[in-house]
Amino acid sequence: MVPSSPSALFLLLLLLACPEPRASQNCLNKQQLILAIRQLQQLLKGQETRFAEGIRHMKSRLAALQNSMSRVAPDAPPVSCPALNAPADGRKFGSKYLVDHEVHFTCNPGFRLVGPSSVVCLPNGTWTGEQPHCRDVDECVGLQPVCPRGTTCINTGGGFQCVNPECPEGSGNVSYVKTSPFQCERNPCPMDSRPCHHLPKTISFHYLSLPSNLKTPITLFRMATASAPGRAGPNSLRFGIVGGNSRGHFVMQRSDRQTGELILVQTLEGPQTLEVDVDMSEYLDRSFQANHVSKVTIFVSPYDF
Repeated sequence: MVPSSPSALFLLLLLLACPEPRASQNCLNKQQLILAIRQLQQLLKGQETRFAEGIRHMKSRLAALQNSMSRVAPDAPPVSCPALNAPADGRKFGSKYLVDHEVHFTCNPGFRLVGPSSVVCLPNGTWTGEQPHCRDVDECVGLQPVCPRGTTCINTGGGFQCVNPECPEGSGNVSYVKTSPFQCERNPCPMDSRPCHHLPKTISFHYLSLPSNLKTPITLFRMATASAPGRAGPNSLRFGIVGGNSRGHFVMQRSDRQTGELILVQTLEGPQTLEVDVDMSEYLDRSFQANHVSKVTIFVSPYDF
């Protein structure tokens, strides 16, 4: 009987295949040995075929298992949080909004951050805090003065300006006196000095802070007259632009019987400083009474805020 196990058959061949010098009746002859080798080869070939079929069957089972798992529990999409923008007049650091990712915020110089400086995306798709915003720092209200003595601090978008308006220098019989930090009044004119009477009776100074790219037209400033108690006021007013370095950006028009408006009609982009002088002339029964000038200085911020 021929052994069916490849290892047993191989051991039998080793035992029965005797060298010629020690040949005996128990050793296989040449034909028997060839036959045994062929049987062993056929046996190994069958084992190899069965092993390959087993591998293919195992691969098929694994593929079927993977397909069934995909149908039962498909992969859930990754959780993400809503997109965040950089705050106005500030910056944002971080562009990934998946779970556990952080986003950081800072403000430009002259602004302070209101809200958290960083937020984290939570597994429920929300951030750990509200998106912050940047607020202008009013340097003029700090405990330490930021302007030299004798000047006045004007807060602007992202900064400040130190101003010290001065009255016009006197000439001849015309002179002005400062009655407040932002207003000058003409001293009384001699009765026979007609040129003196036609010079501005009051000169006031006004400072405005505007953001860049402000939507126009927009009213920036108003002038109006007020009569002293017991005195008849003017029954006619005239308004106009009389000076400055940027007349083309503005128009002056009447809004009612006693009020004129300075209107910005062209968009401004900062940083820049503009000056415009507007006047109001008073008439009583078509007779000139007085003239008042307002010198308006406009600080345009480099920011759209």
